[in-house]
Amino acid sequence: MLWKTLLAMTVLLGTILPVMGIPTANITSDDPDDDTDPQALEKYVFAHFMVGIVENYQLADWITDMTIAQSIGIDAFALNCASIDKYTPTQLALAYQAAQQVNFKVFISFDFAYWSNGDTAKITEYMQKYSNHPAQMQYKGGALVSTFVGDSFNWGPVKQGTSHPIHAVPNLQDPAAASSNGQRGADGAFSWYAWPTDGGNSIVNRPMDTVWDERYVKDLAGATYMAPVSPWFATHFNSKNWVFICENLPTLRWEEMLSLKPSLIEIISWNDYGESHYIGPYAAHHSDDGSSQWAKDMPHDAWLDLYKPYIAAYKSGASKPTIEKDGLVYWYRPTPKGVTCPEDPMPAPNGVNMLTDSIFVATMLTSPATLIVTSGSNGPVRVEVPAGIVTSKVPMGVGAQVFEVSRDGKTILSGKGGLDVKDRTKYYNFNVFVGGV
Repeated sequence: MLWKTLLAMTVLLGTILPVMGIPTANITSDDPDDDTDPQALEKYVFAHFMVGIVENYQLADWITDMTIAQSIGIDAFALNCASIDKYTPTQLALAYQAAQQVNFKVFISFDFAYWSNGDTAKITEYMQKYSNHPAQMQYKGGALVSTFVGDSFNWGPVKQGTSHPIHAVPNLQDPAAASSNGQRGADGAFSWYAWPTDGGNSIVNRPMDTVWDERYVKDLAGATYMAPVSPWFATHFNSKNWVFICENLPTLRWEEMLSLKPSLIEIISWNDYGESHYIGPYAAHHSDDGSSQWAKDMPHDAWLDLYKPYIAAYKSGASKPTIEKDGLVYWYRPTPKGVTCPEDPMPAPNGVNMLTDSIFVATMLTSPATLIVTSGSNGPVRVEVPAGIVTSKVPMGVGAQVFEVSRDGKTILSGKGGLDVKDRTKYYNFNVFVGGV
């Protein structure tokens, strides 16, 4: 067919033209049967990385984290850094060095809980230093940079003071603020609304939807939208003590992303143990802000296995992930929601009453099968699940958690949960234990 001949010529030109120094950005396939998203090659997935808790990181620690992130398709770390941490320059330098060594990318996310609009000179200094670094994430011809809040910061002077182009995608708390992006020198927006909410830290009792995403996309009118993806959010500090309703979020949010197809995705987070939404390993060399009370011995690593096929699908423009090997990932809290902790100096987190006492299991199947979950003293619960990734939930029982998947009368997966559910605990803990079979 003619289109196949033209496509072959396009592929050949795509190989030759870059060598000749001729840009090929506008060369695309016109295959009428090709349902791949035409922007798929421009899609990237990042992970929010808290620099503020890795004062003691060495180069090897950075390399370890980056190598794991690379293995599931993450392209870069968004390096959340504070102005007040004296080790910020040291750790940023190590991060860029490590990323260059392993062919990974990084970019700075200035945390405006600490930076201010008066810090233009210092922010410009950082951008001048790293914007053309080999490990710096580049997007649409500029060095990518983002923020946590910092809605009103003016990127114009930073761009003027930096010799390399910058692509600024700050966190906007109000999507309507995108209308003034031009006045502030911003090129897009990053949303922090990765959990069901009516805005801010409000907790609502409904499944996650894309209402906020759609507002950002509409108000950005074609500018870069970086969408947030997060598996959980529970915290128990004096300053913040809540749990969002996100029990099926690990898969639901990714399904929404495969439909929405945003320009960029940022996972919240790689290592924010304090808010319980980390997907990376519990690092040995991080500094403890008190979050070990609910994050230590509560691994989330198995979510990496769950995220990998979703990331691949997002990048390819597919509407659903491809599963090549049977597996399952489970997550559950260590106690029922009604547990009382008289020794805990703080009350139960806000939002607890909206939770269900459930065990969550995401099956990753090459063909339909039967999931069997035995939760504590409860009898076995059987769920018929189709191929692909499907999240099921069963009532939580106190005791051991046992998982099995059978197909055609044969057990193909079986294993015991890594943590028994208990009916008592010293401190409230609404983080989840995550494991896989």
